[in-house]
Parts: sequence; structure tokens; C-alpha cells
Amino acid sequence: MEVCSLFPFLCILDRKFIDDIQKSSSLPLCSPRLLCFVHIQVLSWKPRALYFPNFATAEQCESIISSAKPRLKPSTLALRKGETDETTKGVRTSSGVFLSASEDVTGVLDVIEEKIARATMIPKSHGEAFNILRYEIGQKYDSHYDAFNPSEYGPQKSQRVASFLLYLSDVEVGGDTMFPFENGMNVPENYDFKECIGLKVKPRQGDGLLFYSLFPNGTIDPTSLHGSCPVTRGEKWVATKWIRDQEQSDADE
Repeated sequence: MEVCSLFPFLCILDRKFIDDIQKSSSLPLCSPRLLCFVHIQVLSWKPRALYFPNFATAEQCESIISSAKPRLKPSTLALRKGETDETTKGVRTSSGVFLSASEDVTGVLDVIEEKIARATMIPKSHGEAFNILRYEIGQKYDSHYDAFNPSEYGPQKSQRVASFLLYLSDVEVGGDTMFPFENGMNVPENYDFKECIGLKVKPRQGDGLLFYSLFPNGTIDPTSLHGSCPVTRGEKWVATKWIRDQEQSDADE
């Protein structure tokens, strides 16, 4: 898979590139229609994770929540070979809905989708529909990969290259996005995938988190393992955009 030719940002994402962007006085991510990025923060190189403060306005976040709330259903899982709904019960306990930009009459998702495409340098046609999620008290998502290993899930028509999380709400306590393999595979062999350890990103309304599931050679980055810690006070809302290595049609979503 020629990931580098398709997605140059995936391959040029290094310290010098980010330093140059942060020092630039005229970021190439601005237009009259889109908000300009003020900061890009490198959270980690293993996994490759970037943070975008103030990616969306509070009004945009509230609009997305209002559009999604009446349509929420219990979240589901893609099952590995041999897994069943019963054996995976409790792994993912949020509620959610898939919403494409074309379904959003407010136009907010279209604006956010364009910003994500510019931030990642990956065409928006490669993105799945937004997965709008709500986590109530006690709800969480155990550690998992967004990319699908064919040996576990079977042959894949396309693969998830990266994930962009837009936090739609603050969370009083809990609800962090966590990466247990921060800075390498340094967790004990008996690691409990339900624990919240490693790099933790606290949800803040309007901020964005981008991380990559694949290496430039197209193989899965094992340090991209991540999860959503349980919410212990308040409520967590997040809009997830999964970005693939091929264009997506309505039939793929």
C-alpha cells in the first residue's frame, strides 16, 4: 500500500516539520470560511498524536450535540473472529450515532470535516461518517485499535489510517482518552485492558485530537492502542472521524 504517496502528512510528520509549522506566522490552514489554527501541540511520537486546541467553537459543538441527541443508540463493536455480542458485553458502553456532513442541515459538520481534511492533508472523501458519541457516568471503551488487523477481522477493503476526535463537551471527572503504550511497548504482560494508564488526554470542549493507526509502510502501529476511561462525574460528548486509505462511499459507511 503506497501510504506515503496518498497521504504525505503521514510520512513527513516529524519534529522539524511540526517545529516549522509552530514557528510560522502564516499557517496554511486558514481561509475565510475556516477558523485558523493557533496551536498544534505534539503530545507523543509513540504513538504519533497531535492536539489542536480550539479546533471548534462552543456553538459548533452544541449544534452537533443537538443534532445527534435524538438519534442515539447503544454503541456497537466490530467483532473479531470467535467473538460474540455476549463475550464482548461491557467493552464499549457508550451510545452514539453516525452522521455524515450531508445529513447535517446546519452545515456545521461540513465545516468541521473540511478543517479535518486540511489538518490531516487527507481528502475528506477518505473519511467515514462522523460517529457522535455520548458517555454517561460509568460508561467507557476498553483499550482497542481503530485499524482492523486482517488476521483477527478477516480481509479488509480499506484500512483506517488515522482518527480525529473532536471533544464536544468538557467532562468534570474521568472520560480521558488514554494510550497505555505511550513511548513504546512498556506495559507489563499482565496489563488489564480495562485500566486507564499511560498518556491521558482530558476532554475539553472544542479541542481536537489526531492520532495515526498506521506506520508509513501501511502496517498497524502497536502503540496506537487506546481507550476511553470511565466518566465518573459529568457527561462526555465526542465526534470521531475515522480516516481511511481509500475513498469512502455511502455503502462503505
